[in-house]
Amino acid sequence: MMNIAIEPLLALVLGILILIMPRFLNYFVAVYLIVRGILGLMHHPLM
Repeated sequence: MMNIAIEPLLALVLGILILIMPRFLNYFVAVYLIVRGILGLMHHPLM
C-alpha cells in the first residue's frame, strides 16, 4: 500500500488551481487554514 503525504499533494493541486483561477486564492487559503485548524484541534497533524 502506498502512503501519499496529503499536504504536498494538496499544495500541488491548490498551486495549479491558483495559477488557473487567481481570484479564488482567498477561498483556497481559507479552506486550507480551516482544515489545518480542525485537524490540529483533533491532534491529527497532516505531516
